[in-house]
Amino acid sequence: MANTWIVIVNYRTAALTIDCLRSLSPQVADLVGARIVVVDNASGDGSVDKLNVAIEREGWSAWAQVVPLARNGGFAFGNNASIRMAMIAIEPVDYVMLLNPDTVIRPGALKALVDFMDTHPDVGIAGSQLENANGGVERSSHTFPSPLNELNGAARLGVLSRLLRRDAGASPSQTIAHPCDWVSGASMIIRREVIHDIGPLDEKYFLYFEEVDFCLRAHLAGWQCWYVPGSKVMHLEGASTNIHAKVKRRASYWYDSRRRFFVKYYGILGLVAADLLWAIGRVSFLLRRALYLGARNDGNSDPKWFMFDLLWGDLRAILSGQAWSISHAGQES
Repeated sequence: MANTWIVIVNYRTAALTIDCLRSLSPQVADLVGARIVVVDNASGDGSVDKLNVAIEREGWSAWAQVVPLARNGGFAFGNNASIRMAMIAIEPVDYVMLLNPDTVIRPGALKALVDFMDTHPDVGIAGSQLENANGGVERSSHTFPSPLNELNGAARLGVLSRLLRRDAGASPSQTIAHPCDWVSGASMIIRREVIHDIGPLDEKYFLYFEEVDFCLRAHLAGWQCWYVPGSKVMHLEGASTNIHAKVKRRASYWYDSRRRFFVKYYGILGLVAADLLWAIGRVSFLLRRALYLGARNDGNSDPKWFMFDLLWGDLRAILSGQAWSISHAGQES
């Protein structure tokens, strides 16, 4: 049986992380050599003590431990701290699994992922089927972001999505495993050789887009990525980051991460194209909604000042030279 190293990054979500560990507990026996490392990203709220007490009280210390970090360097930073531990572990690790603290693992989910990887040696990354708290299936397999993808996502027009099938933003939900461009880092397993080939996550993403970047780097290195619906994980999406709160302005790091991804892989002109196409799609959506031409009336689900923060933030980054420094760094990496 393969050795699997599971990483959970905690930042002020001790209660959620404990629930996640509780769901993992009955499945650890199915994975000989499984190890779970909870990395605390300098929560400063007593999370480390709460987690250590729970691990000791529940008898999880044989397979779980807490690693506190001195600073919060972001999601990739926290995961990489444990990934580096895994790569030098005395017992060789076959797979590293990234798992969000706001997840509850359904019975058999871990074994399903490991068994899939064991029987598909050409697959470097695989992701679970994510479900919401009501049992509905969330978008779990995706296509890589692109300028056309931005047009499609902003326009919210069915006929355009069908025309741009490859850039529609997500692969259709299926009941059988299938290849895709990238899977959610909320529950993602990685073959050791992939990390050896391309290195760990890019820590210049503070939060969001780091798993997209990692899957694209793996793809460019020749590794396949698959969606495995036999592995089911409930994901309380946004519970740890509050990213979907409708009454709030989206955190600046989301825009920074999106900008970094587009500049890194498409260049400055690619970022400009993505923003222009997004703006065209957005205006199209708003006009169709105003004229009652079938646009879904869900524009209010966007964060406050979303259009301004997206477009002005990117323009300001270009004019200030910040975006150009991303481009230069991307060429060097």
